[in-house]
Amino acid sequence: MNKLKLIVKREYLAKVRNKTFIIMTLLSPLLMIGMIALVAFLTKSSIEKKTTVAFVDQSGIFKNEDFKDTKIIHFENLANIDLEKAKVIVSGSSHEGLLFIPKKDSIDQVADHIQFFSQDSPSMVTISELESILERKLQKEKMLQLNIDLKKLESSKVNIDINLANFSGERSSKMINGIKIGLGMSAGYVIMMFIIIYGAMVMRSVIEEKTSRIIEVIISSVKPFELMLGKILGTAAAGLTQFFIWVIIILFIFMVSSMVFGIDVAPNMNTTQMSAEQLEVLTQNDTQFIFTEILNLPLLSMFIYFILYFLLGYLLYSSIYASIGAAVDNETDTQQFMLPVIMPLMIGVYVGFATVINDPHGGVATIFSMIPFTSPIVMLMRIPFGVPWWQIGLSLFLLVVTFLIVVWVAAKIYRVGILMYGKKINYKELLKWIRY
Repeated sequence: MNKLKLIVKREYLAKVRNKTFIIMTLLSPLLMIGMIALVAFLTKSSIEKKTTVAFVDQSGIFKNEDFKDTKIIHFENLANIDLEKAKVIVSGSSHEGLLFIPKKDSIDQVADHIQFFSQDSPSMVTISELESILERKLQKEKMLQLNIDLKKLESSKVNIDINLANFSGERSSKMINGIKIGLGMSAGYVIMMFIIIYGAMVMRSVIEEKTSRIIEVIISSVKPFELMLGKILGTAAAGLTQFFIWVIIILFIFMVSSMVFGIDVAPNMNTTQMSAEQLEVLTQNDTQFIFTEILNLPLLSMFIYFILYFLLGYLLYSSIYASIGAAVDNETDTQQFMLPVIMPLMIGVYVGFATVINDPHGGVATIFSMIPFTSPIVMLMRIPFGVPWWQIGLSLFLLVVTFLIVVWVAAKIYRVGILMYGKKINYKELLKWIRY
């Protein structure tokens, strides 16, 4: 036991004292927030960028007021100009394109023959905006031809805004589902990235010690299983340390943001018990509302489950990574074994995105949240939506049992492979080692 503690301590200190580890621990949250802000800024800039679209209307249906400038399009009417000349004018300018509305016998024919000419592929946002303007106008004209009373039709419209509440009468909001999806997806994605990064770190550590022959000295005084487990636990401790530091830095940034931008994140606010009028006032500040809805979630239990699934998922996969590292002589030889390791993680992410969003309690989501190799990701995506305790308990139990089986198998591979040099290993050879 004392030897295991020494190995864990050595691995932990070797990781946390590394300059790259320290730099990435401090910079990663800032880089992550900066990337999110940059993507948001570029997306907003792209959406708000105003382009010029020229149009030629030969149908006589549209008037200048039908083509009022929008947030993204400035319209230019090329009236009394034939199509070919208009093409020459627009192609030699900075316009995004030319909208051509032909003269036809019926509105349906006009709609079928509208064209948009451009030098390059036009923006889909621009095309969608143009289609919306054209549809509204042509639909209105067609209703007039059919002698439909537009005033009565407009007055017959009814807007539905369903108010959400649970069976005890507590009110909620539609935004909360989006927040739950975001938190679940973030937790699952973080788990996947941590497993890949720190699992590979264990594998590289084993390969380095094996190729430098230091392992031959270490193995003379410690059992292979203790060495493997010590490496895994030491790296896990370093990963958790890094994660906790990231949480502290991100919370600090949020607190500074709340003070600078005047966002009140007091935990005593409870929107589920607010009146409709209070909710209406609250929604006027989207950032305030998001903070409040997040604080109404069971954050403590979600955090505890995150740590449990992070540790068990990491231990499960790191055992596999350690056995791969022991079986090969260099990192290049690991490529043939990486696909079966990474595939379940990718399946977990895709299942989460494809099914948990639409049906977090459906059969597919439930089954994959029980399978040990995908449960650390899929279950974390489901937990914000509320999962029965027995499902979480069963999922954790299966994860622990699978971890013990995988550790036993990995230890047998590790014990044989750690002193094996100069031999190309395949799956058939690994099965022989397991049977030893």
